[in-house]
Amino acid sequence: MNGIIKKNGFTPAWWCTNRHQQTVWRKYFGETPVLPLVRERWDTPDDDFLDLDFVNPIASNADTNKVPMLLLLHGLEGSSHSKYILGMLRCARQQGWCGVALNFRSCSGEINRQPRFYHSGETSDLDWVIRQLRARWPEAPLFTAGFSLGGNVLLKWLGERGDEATRLMNGAAAISVPFDLGVAAHRIDAGFGRLYGQHFLPTLKQKMLEKAAGHPDWIDPAAVARITSYIQFEDEVFAPIHHFKDAKDYWTQCSAQYFLEGIRLPTLIIHAKDDPFLPGEHLPMQKMRESPWLSHDISVHGGHVGFVQGSSPWQAQYWAEARILRFLSTCLEKNPL
Repeated sequence: MNGIIKKNGFTPAWWCTNRHQQTVWRKYFGETPVLPLVRERWDTPDDDFLDLDFVNPIASNADTNKVPMLLLLHGLEGSSHSKYILGMLRCARQQGWCGVALNFRSCSGEINRQPRFYHSGETSDLDWVIRQLRARWPEAPLFTAGFSLGGNVLLKWLGERGDEATRLMNGAAAISVPFDLGVAAHRIDAGFGRLYGQHFLPTLKQKMLEKAAGHPDWIDPAAVARITSYIQFEDEVFAPIHHFKDAKDYWTQCSAQYFLEGIRLPTLIIHAKDDPFLPGEHLPMQKMRESPWLSHDISVHGGHVGFVQGSSPWQAQYWAEARILRFLSTCLEKNPL
């Protein structure tokens, strides 16, 4: 079991201290790692598909190589090509691990077939992918790291599976998780946060309109077109097609904070108190402190999936990447399956 990490080692770059700078710097100004990605399309049991991108793929089912595998889960409207995912894949590759990024439904560049989408509490795809990886490479140590929405999905899955998760993987990490989805949604729609909401809305609405063309009985394109806020999107479109009563019901059933007590796998939580979506005062600190399975690194600064360091903008480094690999490497030593 993990000891609690009481002192955070992150210090922001002198040229990138503001929470919003930390949040957006990498997306707009950071380098794009170039990696030899190998894409596989997996047909799901419900006649849909998931696209996974591999780096350093393990050769075959018969391969006895016990190379560790790191499964990555992106955030809202991200993909395997998000810079933070590519950066983490590069780190895994440099360490000699196999890296694999799961593109949630509709996020790989092609809209998925079924009417349902992906969301912060949708864990059935993750569960299926983990079991497929474990069956295909039973000798490979398996780790998972989730960012933002992907981190919420991961923690919810870990809480749902409890002891069973320890038979499927060796360790996990969750970065900048929106533990309270209601708080996060309201912050996206308020003040400066509206800029983030207006960044997400166009692609979310476009995907829903594409889905409406194939599933007119499920989605009303006129209703989608009228949406002007993130909460309105979750309340009037997103929640209904996923069988929630409304946005509040979705937040209540899917927020990661309600699943922490069930986690039985060594898990690292990285978060910044100045996260614009879920500031420090909304973190479930008591639950994290009470769990012997949760280690937490909570910094004063870092923004949302930021944690930018470096002596200059031309030599930027991303502290969370190295921190995640150090933690997971320790799990590999202490908790082999």
